Amino acid sequence: MTVTCMAVKVIMSGRTASTQPPPRNDLKVGYYAGKNCSNAEEIVRKAVVNATAGVQAGLIRLFFHDCFVRGCDASVLLEQTPDGPRTERQGFPNQSLRGFEVIEAAKDALEKECPGVVSCADILAFAARDASSILSHGKIEYYPVPAGRYDGNMSLESDVLGKNLPPPFADLATLTQMFTDKGLNQTDMVVLSGRHSIGRSHCPSIDRVQPPNSPSPSMDPALAARLNQTCDTPDNATTTVPQDDVTENDLDIQYYKNVLLGRVLFTSDAALNSTDTRELVKRYAGDVSGALEWYRHFGLAMMKMGNIGVKTGPPKGEGEIRNKCGFVNPPKAN
Repeated sequence: MTVTCMAVKVIMSGRTASTQPPPRNDLKVGYYAGKNCSNAEEIVRKAVVNATAGVQAGLIRLFFHDCFVRGCDASVLLEQTPDGPRTERQGFPNQSLRGFEVIEAAKDALEKECPGVVSCADILAFAARDASSILSHGKIEYYPVPAGRYDGNMSLESDVLGKNLPPPFADLATLTQMFTDKGLNQTDMVVLSGRHSIGRSHCPSIDRVQPPNSPSPSMDPALAARLNQTCDTPDNATTTVPQDDVTENDLDIQYYKNVLLGRVLFTSDAALNSTDTRELVKRYAGDVSGALEWYRHFGLAMMKMGNIGVKTGPPKGEGEIRNKCGFVNPPKAN
């Protein structure tokens, strides 16, 4: 199947920035139809449909955390082995990730249908697309996902923090640079930040109500009071709050309204209400046309993110097709 995507451009601070994902010759829409596994994407979708809204939201976050560390190679799915190093899953920001069981369920079903064919990296890309479409009630189109990724064979906890995953306390300059380092621009950053309209966050990660910010003066006072009441408990490490308390389970543009109203949890969210990005935030939050624009841009930005650090297979030997998503394949016998 050949899919042509029209470039979508947005104007921001007098500059034109495209959300159009660049083509990759090693990825192809409909890739598994040529691998005698034409039902691959439908099998993944069935696993995602059966998940709860919270887990579906987790799948989008899981894809983001995978792609931003070592590229979109399913390294975030790898578990620590008895004699191996600690993996990405054990890094502090990843300890609350959800959706692993959905990926494994899809992989198990695919191994019965077409063993050794579909990579865990592609399963994760398909699942994030499916979750985005479901949680937006179809407003984010079932966008085409080029496939052909291979699974990485390395995962290190030490790669998670630092220069890869943006921290909740990041300012606009830091966010922009971290996305630029991954081949994404400031527009992509604003668009993909909208994923914070779904899911829940653990209290310790909400930096805007933690010392020395407690609370941030730009936070809505009613929200700050409620967060302080909810999170000021001895066991707050396990306490969660919705990232968007208006439409918690809907992937929509309420997030951008929350940014403008000071009703967001993280400094990295509040940073979007800055001179360089405020007009784009206002546009997405403004009316039906702005909402439709964001839904379209989100799909394109997810496709673009899916190009980060893609691994290829033989003869280069950069990756493999794992038998189980949580473990690299055992060495082949000579």
